[in-house]
Amino acid sequence: MAISILILLCLLQSFNFASSQSFIGVNYGQVADNLPPPSATAKLLQSTAVQKVRLYGADPAIIKALADTGIGIVIGAANGDIPALASDPNFATQWVNSNVLAYPSSKIILITVGNEVLLSNDQNLISQLLPAMQNMQKALTSASLGGKVKVSTVHSMAILSQSDPPSSGLFSPAYQDTMKGLLQFQKDNGSPIAVNPYPFFAYQSDPRPETLAFCLFQPNSGRVDSGNGIKYMNMFDAQVDAVRSALNAMGFNDIEILVAETGWPYKGDSNEVGPSVENARAYNGNLISRLRSMVGTPLMPGKSVDTYIFALYDEDLKPGPGSERSFGLFKPDLSMTYDIGLSKSSLTPSTPKPPATSSPSPATVGWCVPKTGASDTQLQASLDYACGQGIDCGPIQPGGACFIPDTLASHAAYAINLYYQASAKNPWNCDFSETAALTSKNPSYNGCTYPGGST
Repeated sequence: MAISILILLCLLQSFNFASSQSFIGVNYGQVADNLPPPSATAKLLQSTAVQKVRLYGADPAIIKALADTGIGIVIGAANGDIPALASDPNFATQWVNSNVLAYPSSKIILITVGNEVLLSNDQNLISQLLPAMQNMQKALTSASLGGKVKVSTVHSMAILSQSDPPSSGLFSPAYQDTMKGLLQFQKDNGSPIAVNPYPFFAYQSDPRPETLAFCLFQPNSGRVDSGNGIKYMNMFDAQVDAVRSALNAMGFNDIEILVAETGWPYKGDSNEVGPSVENARAYNGNLISRLRSMVGTPLMPGKSVDTYIFALYDEDLKPGPGSERSFGLFKPDLSMTYDIGLSKSSLTPSTPKPPATSSPSPATVGWCVPKTGASDTQLQASLDYACGQGIDCGPIQPGGACFIPDTLASHAAYAINLYYQASAKNPWNCDFSETAALTSKNPSYNGCTYPGGST
């Protein structure tokens, strides 16, 4: 019992440490006519676990509003700025003076030069990207910011010619020479490669139930990488590891990956597959839980990739299908579109809130268990999923305290609960495709202790 309590305390301490959320960012797009003032947005961000904000430009009002908040800011030089940045070092110097040095109290951490430039197929622009980044880096170095502010550019996942299985990841031959130059620059300057993985689009191209579960970090049978035998349990890890494999194939094993955009729309047009509040909450909520677990990906274990969720607000002036205008985590009145556990208050369970429904309150609901009637197939999928997320399933292995009774139902129940406890106890982490539920009845027995109880 004492050992179990000690393990639980260590788990809780690790999640409190992880709640600094240094790896969780959000995209702050502005293609809208109804956004709240930057000062209100700065206060909103300070009430959340978000530690970094990515802007698509360098809006002075937003950068000023985020001064002295400690929130890291990513600013962007537009694709249209690339020719001038590439041809005129003085333009780069003026750009840095105006957009970085002018805000000494704002924590600018990264400059992205261009957005998905390679996909433009504008060969002139593509050829100018590296010189533009080099001149930006020289301007930062001259301003004694060389090690403090990094320089990168943002890529679509379409720069990969292969990504499935993840171990086969390769950059498209059409971009090989360009990528080699960019990556050498990034290696020399310690900057990350920034990519935009969207499991949402992967699901749209393969709208089967098992693909949805794989994309939403929900229980599924997993997908085995035929190249290395690794079983992947979610699409995000698979997409990020495909980029890792592409980098390794070119010899850039030490370049870090930054997820500049990922998200899921909560509504869309009637002919769009996938957008819904439930799916958006599941994707973003489970993504954050995954990042907080610090389990990493199979090819990059033990750390979380810096990830910027798309997006802070809806952008009502964006063209395209309805989903393009429906990625916002927050509404213009600063209320949540749906709850994914980003609020700082949700990270401090000692501040109880009245229940929103007639369901038991968090203070009395302590455990997550399978629902009666869950099939063996569902239980096996839940067991495989939970134990694949980095939790300690040793107690249900032979010789473990919870191995007996040696039944699928018993082992799945232990794993499901441990996953829930390790996921900040968010209700959506006790769903398992609607086959699990919260309970106030302690399922512990004999020498087998289920972590949980009063929060």
